Amino acid sequence: SPWRLQQQLRRGTSARPSSPPLRARLRPLLAAMPSKRRNNGRSKHGRGHTAIVRCSNCSRCVPKDKAIKRFQVRNIVDASSQRDLRDASVYATFMLPKLYMKMIYCVSCAIHGRVVRVRNKKVRASPEGRIYVRPNFGKGGGKGGGK
Repeated sequence: SPWRLQQQLRRGTSARPSSPPLRARLRPLLAAMPSKRRNNGRSKHGRGHTAIVRCSNCSRCVPKDKAIKRFQVRNIVDASSQRDLRDASVYATFMLPKLYMKMIYCVSCAIHGRVVRVRNKKVRASPEGRIYVRPNFGKGGGKGGGK
């Protein structure tokens, strides 16, 4: 009866054996969980917590070690405007300054913006997969005549 079980629990002499704590019961399950990447998509090795940065594209909070970082160097003005400035300039050799930006992306924006690509397991593990090959979207090469 429930009253008898209650009395036994108070005395510490329960009829049924006590079950181990939840963590002990989950340990075999947690150990068997597969990991997609050896570093779990982060580079914080041994650090418990890292600073948070904001994605340049969507402003999502991302751990600094997980964020995809790219250094972008661009001209301040486009090519046609640069030509107009060169023609109107008094100086013969005037160099326009460049725009230096450190772009920080969250994983989803980096994939969506083709900053990084999804690679299969074999390519991810191989040393060739670590070398970044910049894609050329229809600029030279290929079979298409294109404009």
